[in-house]
Amino acid sequence: MKKFLLVLGMAACLFGMTACGDDAYVAENFLPYGEDEAMEAAQGLFETIVQVVDEGQAKAFVQTYPDLADAVGSVEGSMSEIGAVNSVQSTAVDMGAEEAAVTVSVDGASHDAEAVVIYDSQGQLVSLTVNVIKPLSELMTNAALNTLLGMGTVFAVLILIAWIISLFKNINKLQGAMGKKKQAEAPAPAPAPIPAVPAAEEEAAEDDGELVAVIAAAIAAYESETGTAAEPGEFVVRSIRRRSGRWQKA
Repeated sequence: MKKFLLVLGMAACLFGMTACGDDAYVAENFLPYGEDEAMEAAQGLFETIVQVVDEGQAKAFVQTYPDLADAVGSVEGSMSEIGAVNSVQSTAVDMGAEEAAVTVSVDGASHDAEAVVIYDSQGQLVSLTVNVIKPLSELMTNAALNTLLGMGTVFAVLILIAWIISLFKNINKLQGAMGKKKQAEAPAPAPAPIPAVPAAEEEAAEDDGELVAVIAAAIAAYESETGTAAEPGEFVVRSIRRRSGRWQKA
């Protein structure tokens, strides 16, 4: 923390001394500070934030300097890929009319990185972004893995949809089985009552017996007249058929 305050104080003094120069110098360089001052301030700021993050004091640091919250978040988010920071060196600066962009090279244990620090015309920090430098082989591997993951997800979803559609044919079978189960569980219908024999049929049977006796006597009388007399027991009336027509009116 003391180092960071020292860096800020030194940068403020340098910017203030430069701003106090003559008007010709300011008009020529557009900004009230030089390249060396901007590079030194950017490198010191990055080193201070790295130290704060390594010590686990990022949250307290942001509470004290809320204007640096985005810068701390950018550095903290890239530390997992950079690993331990071996060295930091400002390598380039672009002095514009209203701002200066300083490139800080970072030598990391896992990956190298470049931090771009931008100051405005008053020497205030505008932004700090960290870009991790990855080798081409790692980039190609990550691209291949992302492609395989995306294609695998698509094919998995298609297979799931096809399986669901294949289950539709079982809906009719399921409905039929449910219908048969309901029919089996339904109570059996009560047997229809046997209709009683009408009394008229019983009376008709009795009348048929009397009619048979009358017919048998008439046949016996007829045969006695024709000389072929036979006893009533020698012949049998097999059946009696009722004829429709005028005989019913006799």
